[in-house]
Amino acid sequence: MRQRRAVPLPDSLYAFAESLHQDTLNSGKLGEALSYLLRQWPKLIRYVEDGRLAIDTNLAENAIRPFALGRHNWLFADSTKGAKASAAWYSLVETAKANGLEPYAYLCQLFQRLPHAKTVEDFEALLPFSTIDLSQP
Repeated sequence: MRQRRAVPLPDSLYAFAESLHQDTLNSGKLGEALSYLLRQWPKLIRYVEDGRLAIDTNLAENAIRPFALGRHNWLFADSTKGAKASAAWYSLVETAKANGLEPYAYLCQLFQRLPHAKTVEDFEALLPFSTIDLSQP
């Protein structure tokens, strides 16, 4: 359905941009914009070739929004070690969300079970994408 319904619109946009670009100076703002559009075209239309891809970046933007909002707080990480620790925690929380876990409940279970982990397999089982049910104590 995507091929049938979505492809004609970008195809007509490409034809329009290409014809306009031929009559536009590259040194002007419009010429620069059209050149950029035509150079980036394969990336722009990738979503029509793969049904798993979204037409927009909303999911990715929503996932990184907390980081963008928290930038001011990161100024106080104070060290490379502190910044790496913060990044690890943010990654853990976002991975929990991406796997359908409520972050607070996941972290509570993680902290209860972490002291009992002894092997690599024990630690891996605590990761948010493991098959172990961390929603129950």
